[in-house]
Amino acid sequence: MGFSTVELIGYLASALVVTSLAMTSVVRLRIVSLIGSVVFVVYGALLPSVPIILTNAAVAILNIWFLRKEFAPNRDLGAVPIDPHSPFLLDFLRSHASDIHTFHPDFDTPDAGDFALVLTRDGLPAGALVGTPEGSTLRLRLDYVMHAYRDSRIGTWMYGKGSRVFTEAGFDRVVAEPGRPALDSYLLGVGFTQTPDGLVLQLRS
Repeated sequence: MGFSTVELIGYLASALVVTSLAMTSVVRLRIVSLIGSVVFVVYGALLPSVPIILTNAAVAILNIWFLRKEFAPNRDLGAVPIDPHSPFLLDFLRSHASDIHTFHPDFDTPDAGDFALVLTRDGLPAGALVGTPEGSTLRLRLDYVMHAYRDSRIGTWMYGKGSRVFTEAGFDRVVAEPGRPALDSYLLGVGFTQTPDGLVLQLRS
């Protein structure tokens, strides 16, 4: 039994909506849901069905609104210094240990003299950064963002407009050891450069 073009469009729209619900990334969820709702509008127009058109047009508008908010330049992102042995930080790191080890397999826990940050989005924990101070250089040990927020440009903000958290702590550059392709690609993408000393971000005071 064959399917008509209209039915295939309906099935495609349904598949996109179901796929969006399986996304762990907030941004990807919104993008796939937006595409699914637009396809549903087309499906509703072909039937035609005004309720399907109106419902999914509203869903598309909501997805666009949330995506604009997600990428807004004034997004509420933050980086809060925290004691490296703070129970809150240690509990956060333990609860995300398996995900952390996919990018930082050698990282265990912060050392007593480390510089640590809790990364936030809309006032809620979204990640953590840990580094070892070497004079005015911060040697990066951990740069972790929860999977749901990896498309939220937290890293771009932190090493750009948010980099004052480093300079206020007395650092003029951040250095990371190369060797992990995914991490290297991410750091190069947010402004680090390849040097004989490793991946280096020179901070502006």
